[in-house]
Amino acid sequence: MAYKKTEHYDEDVTNKLKDNYHSTIQLLGEDPQREGLVNTPERLAKAMQYLTQGYQMDAKSIIESAKFHENVSEMIIVKDIELYSLCEHHMVPFFGKAHIAYIPNGWIMGLSKVARVVDVFARRLQVQERLTTQILGAIKDSLNPLGVAVVIEAKHLCMMMRGVQKQNSVTTTSAFDGEFMKNATRSEFLKLISSKLS
Repeated sequence: MAYKKTEHYDEDVTNKLKDNYHSTIQLLGEDPQREGLVNTPERLAKAMQYLTQGYQMDAKSIIESAKFHENVSEMIIVKDIELYSLCEHHMVPFFGKAHIAYIPNGWIMGLSKVARVVDVFARRLQVQERLTTQILGAIKDSLNPLGVAVVIEAKHLCMMMRGVQKQNSVTTTSAFDGEFMKNATRSEFLKLISSKLS
């Protein structure tokens, strides 16, 4: 039996992107009819739709789908969440990890939804600074917690492959709200995401 992939893409968008990428390959000096490139425009059209699928996702509805009433008010941390995004300035990837904490105020969400919220905003054309605050805002708006904290550490290929070409630089961004504005709470969070507990 032949292998058949079952992914679904908007046919109109795929065709328009495919035409654009065909022209782009040609403008770059390559032959889009060459064997290795003949299917590249369509592959790239589908890949870009996948990499930017966050535009079709809604963080609030994701959180609401697994929102539970729970009488706890201790810090909940999900750390080392892998993220992959595209820099909106050059449309090349940046990638790294997000560390997220919140202090419930009567409501918690399913742990996997924390990672899904990261994907909602990472799978768009982004800057790391905005990505950090969007994740915080979505959790704050949906759960109304006592506090939210988000730290993202990422490497940017726009710095590594072009421009200054610095291979080992890591960009760290953070956003804090509520109880995490207090030094003691923020310090506890930062200490926990830095430690290896297992």
